Amino acid sequence: MEALKGFDIDAPRWDQSTFMGRLKHFFNITDCRTVLLPDSRLDEAKALVESCRAGSVPPGTTVEQLHYAKKLYDSAFHPDTGDRMNLIGRMSFQVPGGMAITGFMLQFYRTVPAVVFWQWVNQSFNALVNYTNRNAASPITPKQIGVAYVTATSTALATAVGLNLYTKKAPPLVARWVPFAAVAAANCVNIPMMRQQEILNGIAVTDEDGNKLGHSRKAAVKGITQVVISRVTMAAPGMIILPIIMQRLEKYRFMQKITFLHGPLQVMMVGVFLIFMVPAACSLFPQSCSMAVSKLEPELRESIISQYGDRVSYVYFNKGLRNKLTLQSHPV
Repeated sequence: MEALKGFDIDAPRWDQSTFMGRLKHFFNITDCRTVLLPDSRLDEAKALVESCRAGSVPPGTTVEQLHYAKKLYDSAFHPDTGDRMNLIGRMSFQVPGGMAITGFMLQFYRTVPAVVFWQWVNQSFNALVNYTNRNAASPITPKQIGVAYVTATSTALATAVGLNLYTKKAPPLVARWVPFAAVAAANCVNIPMMRQQEILNGIAVTDEDGNKLGHSRKAAVKGITQVVISRVTMAAPGMIILPIIMQRLEKYRFMQKITFLHGPLQVMMVGVFLIFMVPAACSLFPQSCSMAVSKLEPELRESIISQYGDRVSYVYFNKGLRNKLTLQSHPV
């Protein structure tokens, strides 16, 4: 128990101001093995985390057990409400869910009906993930969620079907990249639409001590832009490199004899990419962004300068990933 004195279960286990520290954190919470655990085991982990926060750790508990309980808590429970999230929306389900959908999008790209169906499945999956991980501090109405879903799905379908028809005379490899173009276009629409309230009203910004300074629309745009870049980066390697690999493999006679296995094969290979790319893409930017006061809206900048003078040079804000970390990043 001596080792647990002063132990802060909510403190980052790794330095979140560095890419490697963030990478270790996201590898930890996106571990898809935790999807297999029963709800009773997750509830036990939540109870242990809450008891640690209250300062009453059960006798005999080790630091390793607390770290593992926090891993399960972060992967399965909403950080704002503490409610257990549905299975599909959890961070730990992103690899198995993404590999299945992406693999079949890459396999069934030749016909318009197949393109429409799998793009619809993908956007439905994204909408459920976004809803599950919504920010309780910036509530979004069911109507806004519906508009974002319809807009993103329409964008993905228009991009996919349009490019599918346009690439009929293009080299076969170009047509294989159509699903990625559709996914990238949809992300550029879906995420801003889901977070439109932040763009319109601004996101809360604080000083380095956490004191609230106001709301900034420019900060919201910066945070949302980083999330869009992360989402597109997450999908890019698998959806760009895998078509090249499949294009070459399909020239071999043994591959031509097992066409029925091409879909499952692509699912498995996408999984290999996503195991690394999900945590890597989430780690591209710090959880807590910073912005120079000089780059804020004139009214907010003047308000901060009038109250704090030159003592506050940077403001900090949460860029929007669901996992809250307490360590702020260095100014950039």
